[in-house]
Amino acid sequence: MNIVFMGTPDFAVPCLEELVKSEHKVTGVFTQPDKPKNRGQKMQFSPVKECAVKYDIQVYQPLSLRKGEDAEKSMEILRELAPDCIVVAAYGQILPKSVLDLPKYGCINVHASLLPRYRGAAPIQHCIIDGEKVTGITIMYMAEGLDTGDMILKEEVEIHDRMTASELHDRFTEISGPLLLKALSRLENGTAERIPQTDENTCYASMISKEMCRIDFTKPAEAVYNFIRGMSASPCAFTMLGDKRLKVYFAEKTDMTTAEEAGTTVDDIFSVACGDGGVIRLSDIQLEGSKRMNVTDFLRGRKIEKGTKLG
Repeated sequence: MNIVFMGTPDFAVPCLEELVKSEHKVTGVFTQPDKPKNRGQKMQFSPVKECAVKYDIQVYQPLSLRKGEDAEKSMEILRELAPDCIVVAAYGQILPKSVLDLPKYGCINVHASLLPRYRGAAPIQHCIIDGEKVTGITIMYMAEGLDTGDMILKEEVEIHDRMTASELHDRFTEISGPLLLKALSRLENGTAERIPQTDENTCYASMISKEMCRIDFTKPAEAVYNFIRGMSASPCAFTMLGDKRLKVYFAEKTDMTTAEEAGTTVDDIFSVACGDGGVIRLSDIQLEGSKRMNVTDFLRGRKIEKGTKLG
């Protein structure tokens, strides 16, 4: 099968790798335009572009597939590439109907949740923040709505109590490629199911902005704990210690209770009061201007008094 692949971040790379190693032929890769990064503002390739270059696959980086000259040129390119199927994994652009209707087998998407739950841009973070115990990968036909197309295959993943978003992301990269190849095989031999989605039990996993990463200690301890896990390691939850930003990569649950105001340390080892009287202990942190370290090492160089207010 001739495949055009569309994707951008690390999440999409294992799917592209699996396609390259398979019997299918990847005739072109679409990814988001290069972006300046860090202080030097040097233009940086997306992870998918780096992978495509490694395998000598032609890369296309239109600003938009929906309007303007880029969209018109992209349609010409796609017609020339004549894909049997377009595979999408976290591309970062909405495909117009003209693209969706082009391939023989349609466009399919590798989505990081068990649809119809967690449609949208950030399902990995949101499912952990919400305290879900099970999630998974869905391979689906793409439609004009946001993650509303018929489903082909799913694979469940258990979310254990200490799992972070980064760990869940890594688990997804292990299973998404093989599941994608299984779906493509079924498409090709005519056995792929079309399982319609319902709108029951669905929710929208919005893109996460930097300001959304601020910890709200007025929430119950369990919710604060889940929030920190869901934001780790990127974009990372944070609070303020004095006038400096304190990133929190992980925290530990405790059996402690307190009447202290939410966001206040209840001892000198970074145990913090939450809104329901519960307490969590920050355990993996990074103070602005310093390196990431465990809290024991941090406290060797800086004392935190009981009653210190965070946030």
